[in-house]
Amino acid sequence: MKFVEVVAAVIKFNSKFLCLQRGEGSYDYVSFKYEFPGGKLEIGESRQQALIREIKEELDYSIQVEHEFLTVEHQYPDFRLLMHSYLCTAKDVNFTLIEHIDYKWLPIHQLKNLDWAAADRTIVNQLVSQKA
Repeated sequence: MKFVEVVAAVIKFNSKFLCLQRGEGSYDYVSFKYEFPGGKLEIGESRQQALIREIKEELDYSIQVEHEFLTVEHQYPDFRLLMHSYLCTAKDVNFTLIEHIDYKWLPIHQLKNLDWAAADRTIVNQLVSQKA
């Protein structure tokens, strides 16, 4: 079974969270689902460095990493995922969708209304329970 370790940015701006919708992909169980942006670590990178790089690559966006939020381990049908999420802030909402097809800025009480990828849903549930 393939093992994938990633980082994810839970980006907050003006009391709203950035939710990104994936396009169609190799795995139908994550295609068109919402997620927090991020990606795989490269050799020699810290998690925070990987997060900043991935957000720049995926959104051409600058963020401030505040602190680690939640690490999630999830077993998908084709791979095992270990995702380290970080609470982040942004100075503006000026970014470009490069790898995603849609986005929403939502207040915490509306996050559960979206169709999230399973691993990200765990983060959403924790955010809502803590009212982060």
